[in-house]
Amino acid sequence: MNKTAMWRLTVGALATVCSLQFAWAAQPGLPPAQHAGAITYLSGGIGSDQSAAIKDAMHNYPLVLEFVGTTHNGNEYLADIPVQIADMHGNNVLNASAHGPFMLLSLPNGRYTITATHDGKTKQRTVNVASATHAHEMFAWPM
Repeated sequence: MNKTAMWRLTVGALATVCSLQFAWAAQPGLPPAQHAGAITYLSGGIGSDQSAAIKDAMHNYPLVLEFVGTTHNGNEYLADIPVQIADMHGNNVLNASAHGPFMLLSLPNGRYTITATHDGKTKQRTVNVASATHAHEMFAWPM
């Protein structure tokens, strides 16, 4: 492959990636995407419009986190949950707050430990992330 063809292929790939990120961010009702190194994420789900938009976008992200409080009457969505994600070597790759009951994440393939805290109680999950699969982890705390 000559240099011109390689350059066109690179520019085309970059344009595709940028348009996909714009499409995710531009979807009506979605909160803005955030970036931390190689990780793109969004969080929210407060209100029926935003909750519906996030549920529609879940399939675009390899990892979905959900935060609920369990009561005698069922589950209640939680917000403002501190979330830390560490890679398989224990390196912190994300330290953020979920601004609603959902956090959608695109991150490099690998094994991660997710730590979430609500009302002084910490929960951990280990997940395998692969671009071809979709992991959904629910963190539930008794209320």
